[in-house]
Amino acid sequence: VELQLVPLIPVLFLTLLLLFLALFPGAFDCCTKISDEIPKGILRRVERFEIQKADGLCHLEAVILHIKGKKFCVNPWNRKVKKMMKKMKHKIHRSKSHVRKQRRMRITRQKEQKQ
Repeated sequence: VELQLVPLIPVLFLTLLLLFLALFPGAFDCCTKISDEIPKGILRRVERFEIQKADGLCHLEAVILHIKGKKFCVNPWNRKVKKMMKKMKHKIHRSKSHVRKQRRMRITRQKEQKQ
């Protein structure tokens, strides 16, 4: 009985690993180390950022900076990082309101032209 069970253990392990990867695809994308010192040049080139929470699969709070296809994990409590995140959120908010304003102006012009 023991001889038949031994070959099944690696197959069972592999099956469980593949099942885990299928159910939790982001499990291995967690930041495991964070940087406290971030050069200004890097912060200026950030295209977008994500906030990693220390719950569920990831065990470390971090901000993931995306720069030209690369990811940098940084301390979320860093003053420079907080300032950069606030600026980026403000930019996104401003650009959305700007689009709405342009749309309103276009609709107003179209109504004026019809009259």
